[in-house]
Amino acid sequence: MTKQFDRVLITGGAGYVGSVLVPQLLDAGYAVTIFDKPYFGKEHLPLDNPKLATIDGDIRDAASIAAAMKGIDAVLHLACISNDASFELDEQLSTTINLDAFEPIVIAAKEAGVRRFVYCSSSSVYGVSNAPDVTEDHPLVPLTLYNKYKGMCEPRLFKHMSDDFTCVTIRPATVCGYGPRCRLDLSVNILTNHAVNKGKITVFGGDQKRPNLHIQDMCAVYKLMLEAPAEKIQGETFNAGYQNHTIMEIAQFVKKVVEEEFPEKGEIEIAVTESDDNRSYHINSDKIFRVLGFKPTHSIEDAVRSLCEAFRAGELPMSFDNDWYFNVRTMQAIGAA
Repeated sequence: MTKQFDRVLITGGAGYVGSVLVPQLLDAGYAVTIFDKPYFGKEHLPLDNPKLATIDGDIRDAASIAAAMKGIDAVLHLACISNDASFELDEQLSTTINLDAFEPIVIAAKEAGVRRFVYCSSSSVYGVSNAPDVTEDHPLVPLTLYNKYKGMCEPRLFKHMSDDFTCVTIRPATVCGYGPRCRLDLSVNILTNHAVNKGKITVFGGDQKRPNLHIQDMCAVYKLMLEAPAEKIQGETFNAGYQNHTIMEIAQFVKKVVEEEFPEKGEIEIAVTESDDNRSYHINSDKIFRVLGFKPTHSIEDAVRSLCEAFRAGELPMSFDNDWYFNVRTMQAIGAA
């Protein structure tokens, strides 16, 4: 597949995935505009690249969004108050950003002549499911407002699609692995941090199945969405996951890799405690391979190794004490509103 667009706008592009994706898009020849309220700063971005523009803005500001869309060919909408735990914050904050602001952004993009809109939803929209393979047509059973709103935005996007406005939704698994703006509040990354720096992993529950996707594969999906022929993705929804494992199985992977990477630490202990988080689902990502030929190439073990390398290189200092690695803690600390 070949490059179809020149100018890409990424909402939320200064975040975890954006910190890896933006340099890759720049290297691929795209001119990239990031529209983000940089709660986590932007020093981790290649700010000296002449093809990168950053706009410090709030996606709830319709005038600012409309102005930013001028001259843009494609939009990757990543911005949100992300993950379920973020709803420990003011519920109104999450409602206005994750739901209310969404459709005005879509409309602004279409009116500005944007030709493609890629929406980052979430595989958590499926909630709890005992189905052996949760495909894209599985009922949405949201357990929290976060995944409820993610699901509600999808039809709000598709009602605006037209021959000159291609719309597609991605439902990613939980992302894992190292990024320059690293998150240590996601399952694989949490367990790795504890294993490396405390020598002990605490598993809450353990039987819940959680799909994961390496951050490099997540970036590959977004690049694919920019390159894919419109007729193959128009109005489509794609799961994007790789390995479906229980939390306990993930802990065993982490234990094995960390013991290999840091033999001087000795055996990593795994402790089990009860959990009230019963989200469990086994997503099937065959469709994105069938339609677009995409198959992930990075494993959970690869993600753990990338984090181990970052810890060894001193790139993740104060990994428990620095709020910057934790979305909710950072937003609470700065009083996000």
